Amino acid sequence: MTGRVRSRIRVEGIVQGVGFRPFVHALASRYGLAGLVGNDATGVFIEAEGPPAAVTALVEAVRERAPALAVVERVSVSEVAPTGARGFEIAPSVAGGTRRTLVPADVATCDDCLAELFDPADRRYRYPFVNCTNCGPRFTIITGMPYDRGSTTMAGFPLCPECAAEYRDPGDRRFHAQPVCCPACGPALTLRTADGARLPGDPVAVATAWLAGGAVVAVKGLGGYHLAADAADETAVATLRARKRRADKAFAVMAADLAAARELCEVDDASAALLTGPRRPIVLLPRRAGAPVAPSVVPDGPDLGVLLPYTPLHHLLARESARPYVLTSGNLSDEPIAHDDEDARRRLGAIADAFLCHDRPIHTPADDSVVRAFRGAALPIRRARGHAPEPLTLPLAAARPVLACGAALKSTFCLVRGRHAFVSQHLGDLESHETLRAYTTGIERLRRLLGVEPEVVAHDAHPDYPSTTYALGLDGVELVEVQHHHAHIASCLADNGEAGPVIGVAFDGTGHGSDGTVWGGELLVASLTGFRRAGHLEPVPMPGGVTAIRQPWRMAAAFLHAAAEPADGLDVARRNAARWPAVAALAALGGRGVPVTSSAGRLFDAVAALLGLRDAVTYEGQAAMALEHLVDPAVRDGYPVTVTSPLVGGRPVATTSPVIGGPPAAVTSPLVGGRPGDATSTVGMRDDPAVVVIRSTDLVRAVVHDLRRGVPSGVIAARFHHGLAEAVVRAVLLVAGSTGLDTVALSGGVFGNLVLLGGVTDGLRGHGLRVLTHRTVPCNDGGVSLGQAAVAAART
Repeated sequence: MTGRVRSRIRVEGIVQGVGFRPFVHALASRYGLAGLVGNDATGVFIEAEGPPAAVTALVEAVRERAPALAVVERVSVSEVAPTGARGFEIAPSVAGGTRRTLVPADVATCDDCLAELFDPADRRYRYPFVNCTNCGPRFTIITGMPYDRGSTTMAGFPLCPECAAEYRDPGDRRFHAQPVCCPACGPALTLRTADGARLPGDPVAVATAWLAGGAVVAVKGLGGYHLAADAADETAVATLRARKRRADKAFAVMAADLAAARELCEVDDASAALLTGPRRPIVLLPRRAGAPVAPSVVPDGPDLGVLLPYTPLHHLLARESARPYVLTSGNLSDEPIAHDDEDARRRLGAIADAFLCHDRPIHTPADDSVVRAFRGAALPIRRARGHAPEPLTLPLAAARPVLACGAALKSTFCLVRGRHAFVSQHLGDLESHETLRAYTTGIERLRRLLGVEPEVVAHDAHPDYPSTTYALGLDGVELVEVQHHHAHIASCLADNGEAGPVIGVAFDGTGHGSDGTVWGGELLVASLTGFRRAGHLEPVPMPGGVTAIRQPWRMAAAFLHAAAEPADGLDVARRNAARWPAVAALAALGGRGVPVTSSAGRLFDAVAALLGLRDAVTYEGQAAMALEHLVDPAVRDGYPVTVTSPLVGGRPVATTSPVIGGPPAAVTSPLVGGRPGDATSTVGMRDDPAVVVIRSTDLVRAVVHDLRRGVPSGVIAARFHHGLAEAVVRAVLLVAGSTGLDTVALSGGVFGNLVLLGGVTDGLRGHGLRVLTHRTVPCNDGGVSLGQAAVAAART
């Protein structure tokens, strides 16, 4: 034992379910060390004994060369007495104790497993559940921690001798791979009719034949059921759309590989990396002219959501069919994705002609993530499979465990343990009983999995959100109310690891404002602990309240009234002539029994209706997206917009620069160089007396003027976007001048619009300001729970 040392090493982070124990075992063998490695509630524990240099080399490798799927957050080392042990082993997992280990996300099939899948000589040839330590199901099958086979839904599948030998072999890549299996011992695939009758033949081949014949097939995937149809068959896709009750919203399409995706869409390098990475999200891409995709796949808009296979089953279907197929969530519109077999047959039986299913249970449902590339980076739209429940690190740690309940649309929740914020997978809109049940079940499951008992519960200020009702119904917790748009800005701050203060621009559809009106076009001076309203879009009536969200023509009437523009001769008034006078009268009553809103989303709706794009919508943001898609990219000028502020005596400050990206517009204020505003002690404050207002009615007047002149709609849409972007830049400059702040955070669903996002970002950076945008969670309401959690953590 001369010259031997023994070190006790603890590793924390995402270190279970990622091949960490086999990695340490291989290192110990290489360095000739004795000892053990195992999992417990905290992470991975190691005892390594041998020459000091060898032990040091192992510790350095653990820190610097961990497996690709691992995230090492902390390595601690202590010395213990050598025991003289020989050999290195993987010790049994230790249950109990305070849970601090992190749960890994699901990972797409790796190249090694893919090669086996299509090798006729391999015993796993065409086996749809091939996986190893580098890929396969994780979060969706885990039932408890530490991560072992018995704590997954694979517990009911005992290993056959060959798989057991691989599992025990340190030289095999399936060494301690918990979901390892083969046709002799693992899950089995079946194809059944909608009434449950089993169909003979190879399930994949027969299912592919059904798809080729125009059928709709329900496919049980990694995190739930999908509905598939031949993407080129208009009759099949239209049938799926009618049965699913999804009138207009686009379907995603699965392509066999990157080359097939390029035949459908324009794919830049950033998008290619997103498509082929281990997370495998749906990526929104510009569709190629003449792409072999049925019109009903995307009823309107130039973009197509494409994803590549991420499970062996998807690869088999893609190889067998040799053509793209629609792959959309297995649900009726506005319901959560089906994942339980009996529930799927009940809910999807009237939609699918056949069910391609298997007997491996899905413990936690997870829909597909959705992203788009923006200037070389991912812009998240929906965060779910492949990402959840990987944590974000908060700028300020929570002293007590936190649950943040999120919003009502695009719902997520967030649990906080110390500095770790665990944002749930996308759950959907909390408008149906099924989604609300999935939401409450999801909270309980993740809470148990992480060992988090919330003591602080954050919620939106809107009293009628189902998430607020849920929060208020909890006993024995401290409640923290977080204003909706403050949560948006806090979400962007947390997403960038910052605490503020910043100037926040929160543009979305609606949110409960601190003054009792409907907000949605806000400039805030904000940190994680507080905010004040420093500016906003010009408020206008919202005739019919929430009805105006579903019927954008009502917002057109409201904006025309606010702009003092007659509706004579405008098509939007003719199309809605029967109710136009009554709605216009309601608009005249703004503030007297009729809600008033500063919403950017409602402004986009109004302009879309004026241009004849959408008088009514079937899903959130539909009119605004149509307006973005209409933009003529050759147009660079924008409509002039007045930005007013009492900072300069209430007079108009300036009008837009005629060219985005041109010389900076001059903006002056007597408070330039003044002291920075205190954003940490303004919770619940009313507006600052010097509030900047962007006169959005100027945009509407300009739109109407060009409409009457017969200017092409694409030109009008472009000028609207550019004019609004320039006005936002000038408004921010006013706030920056009065506060001394030089960092701006952009959040809210409207900033999913790349034309507006690009214009505002470029304009602000052109004036030397630093701009924060979302990187990991969506800018829409899917990120609100993170913002609430960050605020609650900072305040407590």
